[in-house]
Amino acid sequence: MTSTALRSELAVRGVALDAPVRRRGGAGPSDDGHVLLDGVGTALPIVATSRYRVSEGRLLLDGADLGLDVEPVRRPAFYDLRTADGIPYHQIARLHGADVLATTVVQTCVRYAPEQRCRFCAIEESLRSGATTAVKTPAQLAEVAEAAVRLDGVRQLVLTTGTSAGRDRGARHLARCVRAVVEAVPDLAIQVQCEPPEELAVLGDLRDAGAVSIGIHVESLDEQVRRRWMPGKGSVPLSEYRAAWREAVRVFGRNQVSTYLIVGLGEDPDELVAGAAELVELGVYPFVVPLRPIAGTLAVDVDGAVTPPAAVVADVTSRVAALLRAADMTGADQRAGCAACGACSALRSAGA
Repeated sequence: MTSTALRSELAVRGVALDAPVRRRGGAGPSDDGHVLLDGVGTALPIVATSRYRVSEGRLLLDGADLGLDVEPVRRPAFYDLRTADGIPYHQIARLHGADVLATTVVQTCVRYAPEQRCRFCAIEESLRSGATTAVKTPAQLAEVAEAAVRLDGVRQLVLTTGTSAGRDRGARHLARCVRAVVEAVPDLAIQVQCEPPEELAVLGDLRDAGAVSIGIHVESLDEQVRRRWMPGKGSVPLSEYRAAWREAVRVFGRNQVSTYLIVGLGEDPDELVAGAAELVELGVYPFVVPLRPIAGTLAVDVDGAVTPPAAVVADVTSRVAALLRAADMTGADQRAGCAACGACSALRSAGA
């Protein structure tokens, strides 16, 4: 098992290697390549100038062998297919980690105007570049999911969405997509991700459609950080998030609900850990990741933001992992989603 300190270093410093499967841009908060690090699916920033390099399948630091095998995740076979109307499958959904299919079902967001946008988010940039399509239909997702399972052994699916102007904030389209995928691939575990819907009953609709877990992502519980980094989402009161988390735990179950917490937004580490403790008490898994500013975001283009120190990432991760272990909540016990995959966080290295 990779140590928490080393895993945090890699998350911050990145690694120099050629990764056939990469996630570029999108909703953030990272822009990574996907590898098997000592056999475990891991997402790492690809940085040509990093002191960490891969040679002959081994991880090196300044040329010294660190004793870890690194194998890039192979390009999946389903990427070579197209829908009947000619859309490449990889524009509809992409491989994340070693065996997770993921997509943003609506690639636009009502909060994408500069004065509203999350500063780490590039959700519409991948659309503008032609890497994806604006709206994925339920039929398209069912078709791609079936192929990804059959050809590449995909075991779970993550469906996220840009926020809509409706009271459901995009959740109803997610439910239609889930229902179609479950009909085509009944055994595929699906996580959905959305903002807290104003109509909490839609959370039950998502579960009834066949989703087994949900991510309701707050990124920070610090109001000043929320106003600075997420002015649009920050306008949604934390009371709405807490109400949505409580209802989601009731509907999906304890430890089947998660939220991102981003290290490096300026929040005091002790307060971040205290916020994570509140989430754990609610039965919500705090998925801790470091900020990795990506091209096309305000964080890069305007702020010149940088990654947090690896030591801070390791410290916060270790303390949050201890909270999760004490509560008997691990990512491995989640049925689908970011925490179940674990590739983007060092929490798994810390035993959570």
